[in-house]
Amino acid sequence: MPLAPIAFLTTLLHVFLAVRLLPALAQATGAWPVFALLLLLSAVTMPLPFLRRLPLPDVLRAPVRWVGLLAMGWFSSVFVLAVLRDIGLLSAWAVTRLADLSMDRASWEQGSALAVMALATADSLVGLFFARRTPPVRRVEVPIAGLPARLAGFTIAQLSDLHVGPTIRASYIARIVEEVNRLGADMVAITGDLVDGSVAELRAHVAPLARLRARHGTFVVTGNHEYYAGAHAWIDELRRLGLKVLLNEHVVLQTRSVHGAQTDEEILDSALLVAGVTDYTAGHFDAAHESDPQEALRDAPPMVATRILLAHQPRSAPAAAEAGFQLQLSGHTHGGQFFPWNLFVPLQQPFTAGLHRLQDMWVYVSRGTGYWGPPKRLGAPSEITLVTLRRADD
Repeated sequence: MPLAPIAFLTTLLHVFLAVRLLPALAQATGAWPVFALLLLLSAVTMPLPFLRRLPLPDVLRAPVRWVGLLAMGWFSSVFVLAVLRDIGLLSAWAVTRLADLSMDRASWEQGSALAVMALATADSLVGLFFARRTPPVRRVEVPIAGLPARLAGFTIAQLSDLHVGPTIRASYIARIVEEVNRLGADMVAITGDLVDGSVAELRAHVAPLARLRARHGTFVVTGNHEYYAGAHAWIDELRRLGLKVLLNEHVVLQTRSVHGAQTDEEILDSALLVAGVTDYTAGHFDAAHESDPQEALRDAPPMVATRILLAHQPRSAPAAAEAGFQLQLSGHTHGGQFFPWNLFVPLQQPFTAGLHRLQDMWVYVSRGTGYWGPPKRLGAPSEITLVTLRRADD
């Protein structure tokens, strides 16, 4: 959607907030001009991070984008709380009328307007802290029926939705790389939405990913944001960094060293198939990238029964289960990131976060390692996920 209509709509919403809140704030506190200035700053700066080229000196572009994205998170909370305030005031008025009670409407309006501004500002500051901290490690054990004994204990460090872009830069990625390397995982999986910008803009900020260390390497699948940013250029760049990008294809990992005479059964017992599909919507951008879990298994050795799929969106799961995978690792949802957006995720995706069962397949949905848009997380903590495979009968 073009930016101009969105900017016009958000301006109208800011006008609505000014009309609904500023008169009550002017009666309640002498600090109301501060809130008026914040609303004005929010209205002006919110669209700026989404302009491809800001007509500003280089030194100002990053700070202005930061301000615009912080404003977006703050405005979102102010708007939701202001709507809830109006519903509450209307409900209180109706109850007092029906019960023939008195109501000091002016006091209620002033107190609730102050509460809206105070709560929105507080939750934005708390959300900023949780967004910008180094994501904690979330340890998840997945019990897989029929898992060969030699694969029990195999570990996968999952990163998802890093969204390297205006506010997530090289220093943030370097912290994550250090944390992952400390885990000593058998493999690293990056399940899409790695970037929000072109290779030319973000090459240096993605570069720390080349330092990821795991016994079997790092595997990547595309997310929808890679296609917004130029997927083919990013695929080439990630491969240049030494990451293995899986585009509706698979690899077979030999997870135990094979020395001397080994039976076919022993070799197969320690083999793990790891497949990756393009984003669920990739076919809209490039027909050759149509997401296809079945195609990802083309020419797969039939005797390698343990099969894991990396798929950015959880809604790839029905096709993955049909194809015969035991586990799908996904992201995309951010766990909702913050209220009220968490309420809308289930309208599009079958799972929002955590470990779920679909037919005979497990689906794990990461809440994301970074964030999109506002640097704000509430109720949906970011994570570095350490997945450990276990035998279902252990």
